[in-house]
Amino acid sequence: MAHLYTTHGKLNREDVGFILPHEHIFVDLRTPDTPGQGEAEPQPVIDLMAPQLTAIRKQGCMVLVECTPEGVGRRSDLVLAVAQAADFPIVLPTGIYREPWVPDWAIASGRAELAAWMRAELIHSIKLIGIPAGFIKLSAGDDGMTPIEDKILRAAIDAAKDTDAVIASHTINSPVVEQQLAVMREEDFDPARFIWVHAQADSLESNLRLAQSGLWIEYDGINGEEASDAEYVRRIEAMIAAGHEGQLLLSMDRGWYDPAQPGGGTPQPFTLLGEVFLPKLREAGFSEDQIMRLVADNPFNAFAR
Repeated sequence: MAHLYTTHGKLNREDVGFILPHEHIFVDLRTPDTPGQGEAEPQPVIDLMAPQLTAIRKQGCMVLVECTPEGVGRRSDLVLAVAQAADFPIVLPTGIYREPWVPDWAIASGRAELAAWMRAELIHSIKLIGIPAGFIKLSAGDDGMTPIEDKILRAAIDAAKDTDAVIASHTINSPVVEQQLAVMREEDFDPARFIWVHAQADSLESNLRLAQSGLWIEYDGINGEEASDAEYVRRIEAMIAAGHEGQLLLSMDRGWYDPAQPGGGTPQPFTLLGEVFLPKLREAGFSEDQIMRLVADNPFNAFAR
């Protein structure tokens, strides 16, 4: 049986409802060589972010996927503290962001060493917090993968094969996704265990074409604006018409506590998808069963292992 690996243990499908598959509790987009990168005390992070989780619970959201990997301020200890304070399950990542955010230790490590590190975090624990990672989060350069990013992807494939973890990659341009798919073919890795994060940044035509490989298409920039929401509805309708309903993920890429900002900055509420966008799907004629497939069944199927 497949489970979500969360801060609150392994969860079955019947344990969870609405899932947000791409959000952030804590991010620091300064490069790792910046003094103070990723540094914060637990209580201010809890005070700012725990209420955001409480608010989405009232909408029926029961799990959030935290998508901050190594390189951009991953602090799984702080995310765990927020999850415990709000009593809200969060799926945590292993994995590494793209250059120039790749930490020096990852640059110096070989493929086998990186794969062993990810595998250990997926099976045992992230940085001694006692909670295993639920998935692998990566990224690739907008103009193509660098040799280091290629090495990280191949290491992630090795770890994913051993654990059935899904790989989610921040990849803006479809030609770069095609590079990643070529690596998957070389490594005999099923694209059905790969999520194209920020797929909305490329054309619907590219989304439709690459969805034929079986990968997940994630529309994660939903922001409540009339024009962009109408475009998301159009894309979702087109993807469903083409037979890809079971490959769609919807989220907002919102949050988060930013230690580079005074007081952690001002969070963007996680409630927007449920309050603003899902009613637009209903107005467009989507049934409640279709909506639940998009916001509950699909994210569970993507991230469960």
